[in-house]
Amino acid sequence: MGTPSNSNLKAVLFDLDGTLIDHFRTIYRCYRYALDKLGLEPVTYDQVRAAVGGSIVVTFGKLIPQPLVDEAVVHFREEFDRIWHEDIDVLPGAKWILDSLHDRGWKLAVFTNKEGDRARRVLGHVGLAHRLDGIYGTLDTPFRKPQPAFTHHVLRELGVEAAEACMIGDSPYDVDAAAVVGMPCYAVATGSHTREQLREETEAAGVYRDLPELGTDLFGLPGAEERTA
Repeated sequence: MGTPSNSNLKAVLFDLDGTLIDHFRTIYRCYRYALDKLGLEPVTYDQVRAAVGGSIVVTFGKLIPQPLVDEAVVHFREEFDRIWHEDIDVLPGAKWILDSLHDRGWKLAVFTNKEGDRARRVLGHVGLAHRLDGIYGTLDTPFRKPQPAFTHHVLRELGVEAAEACMIGDSPYDVDAAAVVGMPCYAVATGSHTREQLREETEAAGVYRDLPELGTDLFGLPGAEERTA
């Protein structure tokens, strides 16, 4: 496909979980822990993986009765803060695409529904934070994806307009968070949704197997031999 046709583009907003990293095993254990503390029936890994993307509060709202959500979130955070550093896989191509776009002078940010402080902790731990101009998550503002105010906040912090940026993510939340400000989103099937689901359930500007395919086809990045680094 080559570089996005809009020559004004100069910034990329990346989702985190399912896009740059796989943290789902740890996240799942936190949901299981919270439900166990509440005496609720456990949920499966597949149930959690399919439900995530909208923030802890939204995901719990899909899994348990609404009156229990606030208490469940407290238990989730307790466990996450104990085990957050475990089972984090940087996805193939993540370092490569961040390094390559950074070297081309693009502004790069993580735009996630993971809580901001925890996202910054994780990205620093895996060695990706230094390539980013900003890391924005829930609790940094009163908003979450796909609320327009959250997207506008991130763009404003980066000093770019919606017409100058694009989003890369793995779920409908990412596509919607871009669409609400007229920004394109390119999706990768490395997170909560398959390629077929992303094509059927979203209006993503493009759907790719993974970051290596996206980086080569969308941005024309060289270095195929390093794509899985």
